[in-house]
Amino acid sequence: METKGAGRALAWLLGTWGVTRAALLLFVFRVYAFPGPDVTSDVSVIYRGWYEVLRQGTFPLDDVTWQYPPAAALPILSPAVLPFLSYAHAFFVLACLADVVVLALLVRAGGRPGRSPRGAWVWVAGVPLLGPTVYARYDVMVTAVAVAALLAGVRRPRVMGALTAVGALLKVWPALLLVGAVRRRAWASAAVTAAGVALLFTVSMPGAFAFLTFQRDRGTEVESLGALVFHVARHFGWRGEVLLNYGSIEFLGPYVDQVSTAALALTGAAFGWLLLWRLRAARFAPHTLADAALTAVLLFTVTSRVISPQYLVWLVGLAAVCLTHRASRMGAPALLVVLASFVTVLEFPLGFSHVVLSDWYGVTLLVVRNGLLVAATVTAARRLWRATVPPAAASPFPPRPARAQETPVSS
Repeated sequence: METKGAGRALAWLLGTWGVTRAALLLFVFRVYAFPGPDVTSDVSVIYRGWYEVLRQGTFPLDDVTWQYPPAAALPILSPAVLPFLSYAHAFFVLACLADVVVLALLVRAGGRPGRSPRGAWVWVAGVPLLGPTVYARYDVMVTAVAVAALLAGVRRPRVMGALTAVGALLKVWPALLLVGAVRRRAWASAAVTAAGVALLFTVSMPGAFAFLTFQRDRGTEVESLGALVFHVARHFGWRGEVLLNYGSIEFLGPYVDQVSTAALALTGAAFGWLLLWRLRAARFAPHTLADAALTAVLLFTVTSRVISPQYLVWLVGLAAVCLTHRASRMGAPALLVVLASFVTVLEFPLGFSHVVLSDWYGVTLLVVRNGLLVAATVTAARRLWRATVPPAAASPFPPRPARAQETPVSS
């Protein structure tokens, strides 16, 4: 009976994945038009333009919208493996294939002793809530690498280190996966792989690290936490502009530099908290690696000057890995991330015109979405701290009510 029940549950999982992903493919292939601005233009115009430059053996040095590490060239060039399709269609197919890889990894991990299928369900349910943007950006491919790295981490630290390095050279944020790694082999493997791949790109293609300058000059993007200051200020006479700048819609005008600087300071504070946690943490369970990774990426997402819709793909993937562990304490943060994903699609692309105009509907959507992300971040950080830091160590958070302290947390 148990086997029959497991088979039925797997059939429901795969069936749900198939229906929701078929819908996403119909939207990105433009069989049906998804409401709002066309999210596929990044692939057909921007990615395709980069593809033509990269094929010549150089990075897009004259394009400030190229703000990615050197290995990002690989997903941009990847449609070449499907020459019988147009560039955009090949990219969408490969994005769907990355989605399949993540699902397979989560299903396999969820079937092991002490594990749970909840993680696979988080992925299956969370991704389509973001709409067709998921398949129209290369972030789902990076997330596949990150998920593989985390799932390999407990048993194969060297594999985790190598995959983490590759992920970081695709889009930087996977470097945060190492924050909970306790084995030196993972860090050593990551360092060696990163150095080797970076050197390969440096000697083979000019401008491999030009993206660092472009990233430094970015402003405050309209969907970020700091942007809420200007969305509200516009209703009280703030004289600034909303323009396409460095590849995203940003605020430009008085006090923008100060808010951007404050965001960088918050990112620094987040890094300081993670360092303090790592110094104090003494109880590491198998699920701690994934829990720490989700917490770290949440911290750096909410403090960033940019919170693009595709960033939620990272969080859904990491939350899914956490919930493959029955003992993980990230259930509530994972739920908040899934809810934030639903509000994100309401904000982009469905309500993006309202966001750009800073009308009250657009501001409300951003307050709710960013509020959910902040709540997920604070909850994840608190739970990670309490699960891993001995009670004798001073907590950076206010004490919880006495009822919640009656039973000490163990891992």
